[in-house]
Amino acid sequence: MSEKEEILSLLQDVQAGKVKPEDALLRLKEEPYEDIGYAKVDFHRELRQGVPEVIYGLSKTKEQIEGILHAMEKRDLKNILVTRIDPDKADYLSARFPLRFDALSGLAVAYPAEVEHHGSVVVATGGTSDIGVAEEAAITAETLGSRVTRLYDVGVAGLHRLMHNLDPLMSARVVIAVAGMEGALASVIGGLVDCPVIAVPTSVGYGASFGGLSALLSMLNSCASGVSVVNIDNGFGAGFLANRINQMRSAED
Repeated sequence: MSEKEEILSLLQDVQAGKVKPEDALLRLKEEPYEDIGYAKVDFHRELRQGVPEVIYGLSKTKEQIEGILHAMEKRDLKNILVTRIDPDKADYLSARFPLRFDALSGLAVAYPAEVEHHGSVVVATGGTSDIGVAEEAAITAETLGSRVTRLYDVGVAGLHRLMHNLDPLMSARVVIAVAGMEGALASVIGGLVDCPVIAVPTSVGYGASFGGLSALLSMLNSCASGVSVVNIDNGFGAGFLANRINQMRSAED
């Protein structure tokens, strides 16, 4: 049972007279998070945002990630995203938890469970080198419940490749444009579609790209309307935002 379902059940018990309001209030006060010393695991994240707390794995030890997952395991949380981990951490965690790991993006899903996918999110990349960041976005959106279409290696160096894929772009509710170098893909797509475009600059490029800064500034200065920009290589942030927009549109249908 999810955190939201548990609280709803508790409120129904209060309504039915099975639980005193004072006892219910005490339970709610005691349960927002668990302090495990090096982390305060936020159990009410799913209640507030509809998604369990996401674990940023890059700067954490594998033992720290294990401890956080154990705390979340006790609350029966599913589809827990663990971002930016390497194969060594993934191997360690997969020996202790059900884990689906994508080595290209460094993204893992602990306690993976089936979800119903809605709407349409398109993830497009300028080149093959951008796919790692794109997969972080795509897997994030899919895990949270969005239907995702991938259009990879459709950058402006060969614009005909993008023009041959207009149907999925035109029918999308959100497009994530992932590109390094000069980051022109986001502006091109922004000039073609009538839905929000989330631009993700990547650190792909030669010296003057300055580790993605060139693409970031190009995307921030896009002349196409409806283009927003996340941080360099932030595929997770783009996937999370795209899913939120997509799910809002789904709720209106």
